[in-house]
Amino acid sequence: MIIKKFAYQPSEHEAEKASNSYLMTLIAIIAGLPLPIVNLIATGVYYLANRKGTYFVRWHATQSLVSQASIIAMNSFGFWWTVSIVLGEVPIDNNFIAYLFTVFAFNLFDFILTIYSAIQTRKGIHVEWWFYGQVTHYLCKP
Repeated sequence: MIIKKFAYQPSEHEAEKASNSYLMTLIAIIAGLPLPIVNLIATGVYYLANRKGTYFVRWHATQSLVSQASIIAMNSFGFWWTVSIVLGEVPIDNNFIAYLFTVFAFNLFDFILTIYSAIQTRKGIHVEWWFYGQVTHYLCKP
C-alpha cells in the first residue's frame, strides 16, 4: 500500500464520497455474506453512480471495484467447491483446506485494508493498494 498526495487537496464532499466507495464494500459484506456476488454488484452500482464525479472520487471507486472483482473470483471458486463437497460430489482434502485458509486470509487482509482506506480517504489522503493501484491508474484517467 502506498500513501500519496493528490495534485490538489480534495474537498470535504469529495473525501466523503471516495471514502463511501470503500464503505460500500463493507456494508455489502455484512448484507450478502453467503453470496459472493453481492459485494461486486454493490460496488459496481456505486461506481456507476460516481463515474462522472471528480477524479479523486472516480479513482477510489474504481480501485474499490477492481479489488472486488478479484475477490469475487476467489470467493466464488471457494463457494462452489464447498457446495460440491456438501452435495457429496467431491471429498474434503488438504487442497480444499489450504484454499479456504488462503481465501480467508486474503479476505481478512482486504477487509482491514478497506477499513484503513476508508478512514484515510475520508481525511483526503490518497491511498493506492499494491497491484490494484496500478490497474486503477490504467483504467481511470484524469
